[in-house]
Amino acid sequence: MSSYDGNGYIGIELIVWSIPTLVILFLGGVIWTGSHNLDPGKPLDSASTPIEVQVVALDWKWLFIYPEQRIASVNEVVVPAGRPVHFSLTSGSVMNAFFVPRLGGMIATMNRMVTQLNLEADRAGNFYGQSTQFSGEGFSDMQFVMRALPASDFEAWSAAARRNGPVLNPATYQELAKQSHDVHPFTYREADPQLFHAIVSGAH
Repeated sequence: MSSYDGNGYIGIELIVWSIPTLVILFLGGVIWTGSHNLDPGKPLDSASTPIEVQVVALDWKWLFIYPEQRIASVNEVVVPAGRPVHFSLTSGSVMNAFFVPRLGGMIATMNRMVTQLNLEADRAGNFYGQSTQFSGEGFSDMQFVMRALPASDFEAWSAAARRNGPVLNPATYQELAKQSHDVHPFTYREADPQLFHAIVSGAH
């Protein structure tokens, strides 16, 4: 009897406690793997090179800068369908949140900080985008359209944007950054390639 009270009970306790321990380890592994797979900053698996887009949340509008094309747009982001898009995001004002519901990946935009987001539209179409964080009286105006175009149409759009519109430089950025409501989409024919980094550093 004494032998059972000692080693017997220890064996039973090991069996009883091993089951929930294994369940916890299994669920923890699933959650850890899933969380890393869903990391918005994780590059997407694709044979195509991502297009770079820099995003600045303002009162109450969205600025999209294309560093490779050296153009910019307001309240409309145009991307090639079937190609990953790497967004670098910040805020030129208060904290905000960038979200394209049909493509996923809501992410915060914070003043003097950069967050990362990777998305891809696998087909051409228009995708509604919005801010999901209240940022003042013009919050309801912080909407945009993400237009995914065939590659040739995207190149044509980029070329057309380079022929029209104002230049985005520190002076015109300061004008754009002023609080405004219901800003209709437009493009800048040329964008200062250092502007995004200056916004993040607080120089503008």
